[in-house]
Amino acid sequence: MSDEGGSSGGLLKLKAADSDDLQVIAGVLQDALVPVLDIAHDPAARRFLFAANRFRWETAAGEGQRGGERIHCGVTFDNVARVRRRGIDRRQPGTFLNLLTLSLTERPNGDGPVVELVFAGDAAIRLETTGLLCHLEDFGEPWPAQWQPRHAND
Repeated sequence: MSDEGGSSGGLLKLKAADSDDLQVIAGVLQDALVPVLDIAHDPAARRFLFAANRFRWETAAGEGQRGGERIHCGVTFDNVARVRRRGIDRRQPGTFLNLLTLSLTERPNGDGPVVELVFAGDAAIRLETTGLLCHLEDFGEPWPAQWQPRHAND
């Protein structure tokens, strides 16, 4: 995991190039809200990107407690050869997706890893890549959250 430039005023700037790195970013993005309108794929640049409103787990007091903060972040994946979506209606641009986790698997033919973005409601985005390269960067100012996200197994 690379923390490129560290945190400035509490803002994160992270890079993932392997499975362990991606698990850190997955933890940071857990419970992020992703507007369908803010998801894009640029096939010419082989890049997939999205903006999200994420809960700042790194500053949270305790699971399920009042308070905490949210912040906007941008996430990019490079080396993306193909994107598949399930359960996401791009004709509904006002829809928000709740990001649960990111997973990484190797394709059996050795063509490179697959990243899956798993959302609530059985929605998912599958990124077929030729090599993992992901960047996350916070932007803007954090704002107070009324509640910290809570999970059934907490």
